[in-house]
Amino acid sequence: MNRAALLGLARLCALWASLLALFPCGAQGNWMWLGIASFGVPEKLGCANLPLNSRQKELCKRKPYLLPSIREGARLGIQECRSQFRHERWNCMVVPAPASAPIGASPLFGYELSSGTKETAFIYAVMAAGLVHSVTRSCSAGNMTECSCDTSLQNGGSASEGWHWGGCSDDVQYGMWFSRKFLDIPIRNSTEKESKILLAMNLHNSEAGRQAVAKLMSVDCRCHGVSGSCAVKTCWKTMSSFEKIGHLLKDKYENSVQISDKIKRKMRRREKDQRKIPIRKDDLLYVNKSPNYCVEDKKLGIPGTQGRECNRTSEGADGCNLLCCGRGYNTHVVRHVERCECKFIWCCYVRCRRCESMTDVHTCK
Repeated sequence: MNRAALLGLARLCALWASLLALFPCGAQGNWMWLGIASFGVPEKLGCANLPLNSRQKELCKRKPYLLPSIREGARLGIQECRSQFRHERWNCMVVPAPASAPIGASPLFGYELSSGTKETAFIYAVMAAGLVHSVTRSCSAGNMTECSCDTSLQNGGSASEGWHWGGCSDDVQYGMWFSRKFLDIPIRNSTEKESKILLAMNLHNSEAGRQAVAKLMSVDCRCHGVSGSCAVKTCWKTMSSFEKIGHLLKDKYENSVQISDKIKRKMRRREKDQRKIPIRKDDLLYVNKSPNYCVEDKKLGIPGTQGRECNRTSEGADGCNLLCCGRGYNTHVVRHVERCECKFIWCCYVRCRRCESMTDVHTCK
């Protein structure tokens, strides 16, 4: 290898080291890049070349057939995060990777992944839930050899009530097991006091996301009998849509609990007069208060709300008053041209009119 090549390799190594130094707590979240379409097809890259930590790479090598489910879980989590926050000051924006760095070298959500805020809590919860959902769906679809339907619900039921377990119940317990195995890093592996509380918080919030999937499991039934009499019903358990799970987690986000930045035997509420109230395993927890996200902060990667489209008549988070942080808004007219009043002409073509409409669009100053 010539001198120029060695120098280039040294610079690349230095770049990776600096990126990891910038995002120490977020390094465990780099797997989330798999959910971005521009990343490519993980199966073709191989486990060693994916943005995974050493534990995840080892698991990937042992179970490479799970890669499509991991990728789908990341995609589900990212998509639902964007959907739930699309009208808010923080809109779950993905931070683009530096042009000089390989994709996946930095945390997908940038500052938010290690800030210890309510937003961090939601990200960890929705991504863990996405992984549970996609792996469990894969099991039920018969795409895995080591899991399938929930065999514990193959027999039993209530003869007096006229129903029995059957069909293919979603094995959510396997999905939760795999999500823990893939995502959770033991607290004992952390030495720094600050990162220990953040790690404990992230572990709790990931588990809260999994609990949301389990909590919203529903029972579906199919009737059997003469002329649809429903004399007997076959029932099975199924997961709710991921959109419904996202709504539950958003509600948990709105009612999240701030905890003390000092960890003793266990995490506790920050407010001393509330410490007797137990922390539930499905609560979302945060350490630090969120910034207001109104003004651009390049250092933290916060884009601000300038230029964001707002709703002039809304009193909610998407309203110009709240979204623009009191700075006011600009209004401009957008002209839309589309085909309309289409008719089929015999024979054989479609004739349409060209319709124009004008819409007022409001953007934050």
